[in-house]
Amino acid sequence: MNYILNHKRHKRFTKDSACFCFLMCLLWFLIPVGLLAQDAEKKPKPYQISGYIKNLQSAYIIDNVNPFVASKKLVISDNLLHHRLNSKYFFNKNWTLKTDLRNRFFWGDQPQLPIGNYAEQLDLANDHFDLSYEWSDASGVAFQTMIDRAYLEFVNDDWEIRLGRQRINWGISTLWNPNDIFNAYNFADFDYEERPGTDAIRVKYYPNFSSSVEVAASMADSLEASTLAAKGGFNIKGYDVQLLAGFSENDWVLGGGWAGNIKGASLKGEVTTFTPVDTGMTSLAITFNVDYQFKNSLYVNGGFLYNSLGETKGDLSQLLNLEISAKNLYPFRYTVFTQFGYPLSPLTNLGGAIIYSPVESQAVFFTPTITYSLKQNLDLDFVAQVLFNDNGSKYVSPIQAGFLRVKWSY
Repeated sequence: MNYILNHKRHKRFTKDSACFCFLMCLLWFLIPVGLLAQDAEKKPKPYQISGYIKNLQSAYIIDNVNPFVASKKLVISDNLLHHRLNSKYFFNKNWTLKTDLRNRFFWGDQPQLPIGNYAEQLDLANDHFDLSYEWSDASGVAFQTMIDRAYLEFVNDDWEIRLGRQRINWGISTLWNPNDIFNAYNFADFDYEERPGTDAIRVKYYPNFSSSVEVAASMADSLEASTLAAKGGFNIKGYDVQLLAGFSENDWVLGGGWAGNIKGASLKGEVTTFTPVDTGMTSLAITFNVDYQFKNSLYVNGGFLYNSLGETKGDLSQLLNLEISAKNLYPFRYTVFTQFGYPLSPLTNLGGAIIYSPVESQAVFFTPTITYSLKQNLDLDFVAQVLFNDNGSKYVSPIQAGFLRVKWSY
């Protein structure tokens, strides 16, 4: 439900944004010229190129709430052609430039829906700098090209420094990450494997082999919209532990996470508190999960999420308009989940997840998946997303979605 379940992210296009975008695009086009010249001289390649091409077909069946339309169901069909190009250029053993580009071409029913400009919705995926171009029209066609990663990295002994658009991954748990204060993501957006990035500077130091200290700051138009935090990681009796503190979008943030094993089972958890500067009313997000793989390769995972900002009433339609953030990862206050995965054959994998919230509507989010390897670097995926609610008189499914994806990696 890439567009329907999208969340809002605010950014501003400025002259600085335009200059930064121009610079990164210039680097993007100049680097291949240098690579070709080096290939001609048969020198060792100081670069890496990879990526994929995907085609995603989707179909939605949604309860029609418009009383002036006779049909009780709204059927939406869409197609997405997605190309991604990842590149790394190694200036030397210390300096690396990474630039990733994603191009997406949409056509179908969603770009025609009267719920706002489709191109503007795509543009919400940007961070502080506007590093994308979007276009759509009323005929149901849309296009986006975006620089998804663009950072310069310096590595020297115990130090790592990154500047630019990057993913600052502070999350530990499997499904939800209250510690991921820089770039929280929507778990329902399964087609975005790389997950969102943020325009930031990050400095990491390793005092020894089992500990680290990290400081990061995101770019923003004001202090209230920025995130500045520090994280320390260490090991205690076989458990990896992290503590973090800082400021995130006008909230004082304090949290931590852990990961370890007991008799072959992996335990992971995160907790974060958010205290607004103005009101001082603290909110709390906690998640915990346990996963285990049996000898027959069956993988199971289960856990919960507590979100003090979540509702105890309502239904899953709230998920459609939820503004995803580390302090508000799901609409409801209490949620439990279970995941599973099993290889039916060397080429076929079966998986899925069930997410349940014990609220008045007994909300359930069910998503089964089947993956089949057609050949090396070519995969076929089927994914379904089905929402269930108790509407007061009976248990119904207001939204059902099915996705068929072909992916070729290179």
